[in-house]
Amino acid sequence: MATKIRLQRNGRKGYAFYSIVIADARAPRDGRFTEKIGTYNPNTNPATVDLNFERALHWVMVGAQPTDTVRNILSREGVYMKKHLLGGVAKGAFDEAAAEARFNAWKENKQNGLAALKAKEEEAKKAEAKARLEAEKKVNEEIAKKVAEKKAAEAAAKAEAEAAANAEEAPAAEEAPAEA
Repeated sequence: MATKIRLQRNGRKGYAFYSIVIADARAPRDGRFTEKIGTYNPNTNPATVDLNFERALHWVMVGAQPTDTVRNILSREGVYMKKHLLGGVAKGAFDEAAAEARFNAWKENKQNGLAALKAKEEEAKKAEAKARLEAEKKVNEEIAKKVAEKKAAEAAAKAEAEAAANAEEAPAAEEAPAEA
């Protein structure tokens, strides 16, 4: 029996969520499967993978063929790295302790790289938010300046109107006592 490691679709329309399963190569995508070894959610950023590492390694070692997407997932999770190192142990290139040390070093390096990438992304978000805030402050200052100019113009017009009204009242007030 040819065994495949493939994705089985779950989730609602427009929001795919996959189970990583071991199935017969002749079985349909969402049909019968032998074992479920994990889940894959491509909707999150970055994509979320929950994998039973030991079972995935077991199935890869016994010859199960993964689909392209599953191969990429297993590679990112380190299943193929571990398989490669165990092959080196079997050939006598190095012992199991050295293989485990190399795998842990690879995993730590990968985690550090992901942490650095996440920090860089977070820094970019902060810089973008700061730039937006500065742009908004600039726009608000321009609006405040226009409002202040408009209020000054209205105040000047009002003062001019009052001065004109006072000028009209002053001669009328002076004429009235002179006639009496």
